Amino acid sequence: MKDEESGNRLGAYLRARRELVSPAQAGLPPGGNRRVPGLRREEVALLAGISPDYYLRLERGRDKNPSPQVLESLARVLRLDDIERTYLLGLAAARPRAPRRKRPERVPARVRELLAHLQIPAFVEGRAFDVLASNPMAVALSPRLTPGHNRLRSLLLDPEEQAFHQDWAKATADFVAALRTTIGDDTDDPRFVELVGELALSSRRFRTLWARHDVRSLDGGTTTVHHPVVGELRLHRDKLPVDDVILVVYYPDKDSDSDEKLRLLAALTQTGSPAGPKPAPEESPDAERRVPPGPEG
Repeated sequence: MKDEESGNRLGAYLRARRELVSPAQAGLPPGGNRRVPGLRREEVALLAGISPDYYLRLERGRDKNPSPQVLESLARVLRLDDIERTYLLGLAAARPRAPRRKRPERVPARVRELLAHLQIPAFVEGRAFDVLASNPMAVALSPRLTPGHNRLRSLLLDPEEQAFHQDWAKATADFVAALRTTIGDDTDDPRFVELVGELALSSRRFRTLWARHDVRSLDGGTTTVHHPVVGELRLHRDKLPVDDVILVVYYPDKDSDSDEKLRLLAALTQTGSPAGPKPAPEESPDAERRVPPGPEG
């Protein structure tokens, strides 16, 4: 994280991505006595058609104005997808700017009304995955969707949230990559600084994933979760931007097994029967010692 803290985000990203590309993937012989994971600097430079000295200047932050052609060549060598390529181009285009006054994230009144009418799990989240509002079905699905919780923090530090997700390793990788994408060049935002700092101290899994510099969009998708009362649920997720916040809804395929289970959960919620465990107490910063580490990815 040293390069990021010093403002050399382009160099930090290039270094992280080349360490994830194997010589075989780049069409190079593996060779012996490789002291670094992934590609060497000179190998990236050779494959991108630039001089090793120029690439070294890019990684060390001595040249912050590479041409689009150079960046496109580096994106090809580093096997970046469209989202990662766009992120790389954005890092090079970023310029110092005056600090912006942040507006508080507020849930519009019409969205609160909509939440009250929806019969599927729905909630509103902020840019840093803070839960700002939710309906009873969302809380019945997971107590961690109660307003005031942070979804990424719960995912990394709450044992019940780990058990909730069928593929916890993928969920954490997706969330951390989405956070980096959302932050973009907003690295001075106090909420982002606070959250990244807290998780870097308390979660080894977060440190591993953050060092990869993955970027990803976390919009629509399908996930499988394990509810403690109704069992396994396969749910689709959609994220709908509303002003400065995001409305998130989860829903099953119509007439599926998960649809029937979700209807049961709704009935239990309406009758006041316990639909799930009580919300877990807030985890302390040393929660990592009490949480079994997830698989590294």
